[in-house]
Amino acid sequence: MKDGFIRVAAATPKIRVADPAYNAGQIIALMEEGEKEGAKLMVFPELSLTGYTCQDLFLQFPLLSGAKEALKAVVEASVNKDMLVFVGLPWEKNGKLYNVAAAVCHGKLLGIVPKKHLPNYSEFYELRYFCPGEDETAFIWDELGKDYIPMGSRILFSCEDVPGLVVAAEICEDVWVPCPPSIGHAMAGATVIANCSASNETTGKDEYRHDLICGQSARLLCGYVYCNAGEGESTQDLVFGGQNIIAENGTLLAESRRFENAMITADLDLERLNSERRRMNTFLSPGQAVRMAVMPGQAENGKGESAYTEVGFSLHCKNLGTLKRRIEKMPFVPSEAGKRRKRCEEILSIQAMGLKKRLEHTGCTHGVIGLSGGLDSTLALLVAVRAFDALEIPRGQIYCITMPCFGTTDRTYRNACMMAKQVGAQLREIPIREAVSLHFKDIGHDEDLHDVTYENSQARERTQILMDVANQLNAMVIGTGDMSELALGWATYNGDHMSMYGVNAGVPKTLVRHVVRYYADTCSEPELARVLLDVLDTPVSPELLPPEDGKIFQKTEDLVGPYELHDFFLYYILRFGYMPSKIYRLACQAFAGEYEKRTILHWLDVFYRRFFSQQFKRSCLPDGPKVGSVAVSPRGDLRMPSDACQRIWTEDLKNIEVESL
Repeated sequence: MKDGFIRVAAATPKIRVADPAYNAGQIIALMEEGEKEGAKLMVFPELSLTGYTCQDLFLQFPLLSGAKEALKAVVEASVNKDMLVFVGLPWEKNGKLYNVAAAVCHGKLLGIVPKKHLPNYSEFYELRYFCPGEDETAFIWDELGKDYIPMGSRILFSCEDVPGLVVAAEICEDVWVPCPPSIGHAMAGATVIANCSASNETTGKDEYRHDLICGQSARLLCGYVYCNAGEGESTQDLVFGGQNIIAENGTLLAESRRFENAMITADLDLERLNSERRRMNTFLSPGQAVRMAVMPGQAENGKGESAYTEVGFSLHCKNLGTLKRRIEKMPFVPSEAGKRRKRCEEILSIQAMGLKKRLEHTGCTHGVIGLSGGLDSTLALLVAVRAFDALEIPRGQIYCITMPCFGTTDRTYRNACMMAKQVGAQLREIPIREAVSLHFKDIGHDEDLHDVTYENSQARERTQILMDVANQLNAMVIGTGDMSELALGWATYNGDHMSMYGVNAGVPKTLVRHVVRYYADTCSEPELARVLLDVLDTPVSPELLPPEDGKIFQKTEDLVGPYELHDFFLYYILRFGYMPSKIYRLACQAFAGEYEKRTILHWLDVFYRRFFSQQFKRSCLPDGPKVGSVAVSPRGDLRMPSDACQRIWTEDLKNIEVESL
C-alpha cells in the first residue's frame, strides 16, 4: 500500500448455532462490506462457521461436514475479493478434531492454523472436543484446491506485493497464556497478528481484554487484529459481547461497542512497525527464530522447534486516500486533558531531577538564568525553582539576569521582572545596548544594518554576561533553548546555543507551552499565574530587532514557520524516519482546514533545509535531560554527521504533487 498503510478489519457476524451454511452467508456478506471499505485483511471470530457454543454437537458428523462445505463457500466467494481472510471452524485430521483458523485468499485455502492452548477451566470445556495444535507443520490435502496445504501453529502468511506485511494467527486463549504463540510469530517476522476469538463476557473482562491486546501489540511491535464472537452464540450459560479490537504497538486504533455485532476497520502503518523493530536491537537477536519457505511435499523442512513455514499470497496495492486512523496534530502533546496534565507534571519532574543531580555533583548552590520574559526562559526558571526547592537551597540563590537591548519590549521586560519577584529569585538588570554598540564600532559594523551580525552580536553578548556572572557567583548557567529551536538551528552559535546545563533541550515548543500553562493552572500564587498566562499570550520572538510602536516586530513563526508544523515534522522524521512525502501526507490530513497544502509543503522544505544545515550546532550541545521518545542530543538519540547530504530527501520533496495525496 502507499506509504506502508494497510486497511484491516475485524467483523463479528450474527450467527446461528450449528448452522454453517447460514453462518457462511453472514460472513460472505461482511466480506462484501469489508471489500467496499477497502479492507485487505479481515478476521472473523473463533469457530464462526459453526458457532463456538455447539458443545457436544462438535462430535456430530453432519456439523463437521457442514463446516467444510461452509468453508468451501467462503473460499469460492473470495475469488474476486482482494483480501486475506481468517475464519474459524472445527477441522478433523487423522481422527482428531482441532479448533482452527483457516486462511483464505483469492479463491485459495492458504493454510490451517490450530489453537494451541485449550482452556478447560471454569466455564470452558474445549479439551472435551478438541486436541491442542502442534507447532510442527504438516501438509494436508485440500480437496477444493486439489493441492497440499500447511497445517500447524507456526505458519507465516507473507504478502508478495506489500513490503513488511507478514501475518500470523493465534486463537483466543492463545493470547491469554504466559507465553503466547504470537511471541514466536513476531520473532520470526510477523508484523500483524490475527486472533479469531470467542471470549465470553463477565464484569470487568472488557477492560482486561483491551489492555491485554494493546499490551501484546506493544510488546511485539506489531499490529494486532482481535475479533470476538458476539450475538448469535448460545446464551444457555454464557453471553458473548463481540468486543473487537485493532491495536498497533500499544495504541488502540479501533474498538467496537460491546453487545453490538459490528465490523471495525483501521489502517495499520507497517513502515512504523518496521521502523521500531529496526531501532530496537533487543527485539530480535540472531538465531532466536528461524523463518523459511516450505513447498508442498517438503514437510520435513518445516520440522524443528524454531522453524516456521512461510506461505506467500498477493494483494493489489492502491492508495487508501484518507486514512482510517487518527493523526494527532501535536504528537508530543496528549490530547486527553488528564493525560496531558500527568505528562506535564512528569516532564517538570524529569527536568528538575536532572538539574538537581547536576547541581549536587558540581557543588553549585547558585544558578544563573537569562530571563527574557519569553516562553523558554520562563520554563527554565520554573524548573530551577523546583530543583532548588528539592535541594532545600533558598530560591534567592537563583539569579535572573534581564539584559534589555534594541528589541526588548516593555511587556516582556515587565513579565521577566514580575516572575523573578513572584518565585523569590534575585533579579539583576544589565543593559547591553552600549556594549553591543561599542562592539559594532570595534568590528566596523553599521548599527543601522539589521542583519545576522546585528542579531547574533546581542545573543553572544548576553551569553558572555551570563557566563561571567556565573563565574563571579560560582554558579551554573541554566540553558533555556528548547528542542524545536535546536532542530531548526534557531539559536546563535556560542550564544543562546550554549549553557552549562540545558534543561529544555528535550522539550519541543508545543509541549513547552502546555507545561507552562499546567504550572499556571496548578500554582497557588495568583499573580504568578497571571504573569505566566501573559507570557503564553506573547508572540514567540528573540527580540533582536527594534519593536514597532512598542510591540514585538520580530516574530519567530513568521520567519521559520509555525512550531506546531515543525514539531509534527520533527516527530515523524526522528521517531520513524519516514519519507518526506509520507510526512507531508500525514500533515495534510492532520491539519486539514488549518493550513493549505502548499503552505505545509513550504514549511516542510524549510524544516529539512534547516535540519540538515544546522546539525553542527547540535553536535556540540551542552548536557540536558531527555524527557520524551525523541531527542537531538549528539550523545543520545541523534548521532548525525554535520555535513550529511540532503539530496535524497530533497528529491522526494520535489516529487510531491500538491493537489494529491
